[in-house]
Amino acid sequence: MKRAFPFHDELDMVFGEWSQLGEYLLWFISLLSGILFCKLVYTMSKVVSPIVFPAYNKILDKDKFEWHNRLMFSTGHAILASIFSAYLLYISDIFYDNAPYGPVVFRSTLFSHFGLGFSCGYFIADMVMLLLFYPHLGGYEYVIHHLMSVVSLALAIQCGHGHIYLYIVLLSECTTPFVNLRWFLMMTKQKSTKLYLFNGVALTMLWLLARVLLFVYYFIHMYFHYDQVRQVHDIGYYFLVSAPVVLGFMNLMWFFKILQALNRTLKRKQAP
Repeated sequence: MKRAFPFHDELDMVFGEWSQLGEYLLWFISLLSGILFCKLVYTMSKVVSPIVFPAYNKILDKDKFEWHNRLMFSTGHAILASIFSAYLLYISDIFYDNAPYGPVVFRSTLFSHFGLGFSCGYFIADMVMLLLFYPHLGGYEYVIHHLMSVVSLALAIQCGHGHIYLYIVLLSECTTPFVNLRWFLMMTKQKSTKLYLFNGVALTMLWLLARVLLFVYYFIHMYFHYDQVRQVHDIGYYFLVSAPVVLGFMNLMWFFKILQALNRTLKRKQAP
């Protein structure tokens, strides 16, 4: 199995002869950070929402769970995951083809491991919420999405392979704040506002870019680097190939639903 460049070099530099222990410690801290982050922002939302958002006190008690889950829990992770992904994919040179770090599919860093562990912690916490309040927070498709995300992230953390592909997929989380804003506006009876329309247009365009075309790029990149992808250990290889197909299909399904919702909104605006 290939080494995860330059992750192990960084481990050796930071932890020396204790690098193996440092690797496990990094995984534990990153996973725990994601879970604690969710707990913290969920608790903060329960304190802040009644004070900052007057509309919160008017919604049904059963919808308040989803309010807290979306307001900071889901939106907070989406913002951080998008920042992590954009930095590693476009600012750092770690995943540039011409960078001197070995085969791109096998590259990872301390930061890329931490980011994946953090997101894995979030998806675990959010999946627990989904199951506890099922199906109020989301149906079976959300459970499948989260389960595949957790397994894919855990495999990438364990072996250090395919981090570039995990971050391409995580970048699609940039659509989540717009999805949540749409829900907030619906809950607060603001479907007739311009903000609802503008958010719908922005969500549609961003979804097309980040959850449809970005997945096309995923497979194009994989096609041109297939000689490396095929060397990933069996379980990781099958998840790299199959999980995005399932997620991409679900994204297309949701995209058509978003288009239909936007079309209904535009028709309402045009009605006399």
